[in-house]
Amino acid sequence: MTSSKVPALRARIERFPIAGSFTISRGAKTEAVTVVAEVSQNGLTGRGECVPYPRYGETPEATLAAVQAMQAAVAGGITRQALQAAMPPGAARNALDCALIDLEAKAAGLRAWSLLDRPIPGERTTAYTISLGTPEAMAAATAKAAHRPLLKIKLGGDGDDARIAAVRKAAPESELIVDANESWTEANLEHNLAACDAVGVTLVEQPLPAGKDDALARIRRPLVVCADESVHDRSSLAPLRERYDAVNIKLDKTGGLTEALAMADAAQSLGFEIMIGCMVATSLSMAPAMLVTPQARFVDLDGPLLLARDRDHGLRYDDSLVYPPSPSLWG
Repeated sequence: MTSSKVPALRARIERFPIAGSFTISRGAKTEAVTVVAEVSQNGLTGRGECVPYPRYGETPEATLAAVQAMQAAVAGGITRQALQAAMPPGAARNALDCALIDLEAKAAGLRAWSLLDRPIPGERTTAYTISLGTPEAMAAATAKAAHRPLLKIKLGGDGDDARIAAVRKAAPESELIVDANESWTEANLEHNLAACDAVGVTLVEQPLPAGKDDALARIRRPLVVCADESVHDRSSLAPLRERYDAVNIKLDKTGGLTEALAMADAAQSLGFEIMIGCMVATSLSMAPAMLVTPQARFVDLDGPLLLARDRDHGLRYDDSLVYPPSPSLWG
């Protein structure tokens, strides 16, 4: 921490082991690799965390470099508003945007939601993720989590009808949402949607690849279909209205909380339902996203629950209930 009157930016890569492994249609990983930005001024430090995502061409090293490249701008007093034009949407801007909000809130003696004039977030039920695997493996994992009210099921294409049937049998009382991570095709789209509908799935996330999802506008959708990889910030909303019923807002896609809140307002005005989602990361990534939860029908902020350890002063989780951050964590 520094007592300098000139804002100072520091950034670093941090790694957190995942409990077991986390598997989706694009592969498995055993650790969460994050980039943390810290902006210090007058003895106060604001922090933000992001997760570079290879799906969008991001790497930890390039993201770290993009944050560090903003040192002169930060020293010059760049505002959150100016940051939106100075950096493109993505993980790097997210870390810096959230750090600036944290610092601004601390300097003003306010909680972040009061600073931003947003509703006070309360506790919410978060989804808990079941990784992709064989029907038998997924059923076994689901049985251990069947007491949770909301489960997010990772699917992978062929054989998903058997997977979701096995999951439902293992958790007959839980609300189920599904994430296909772009793994379905036009050939199996309607079959897989029907299989999900048959077992009472509430929502299916990103069934088709981004940019190849026109078929969603030509079929009857029996349940809510949510855009993830197809939607990033406000500019991507309007073209999706005929294909999707909901959008998954993630701060690593929007480039921070500033754009995420504006996007949530815009999405609601267009009639989309809202999911607030996350990458696998620590509570420092989840904390700013809690400010979007008052507008969200679905909350998917279970990243820390999938880690072997969270960072100090992490969010409070009571089973599937997640609570707003303490000032010692963020905001």
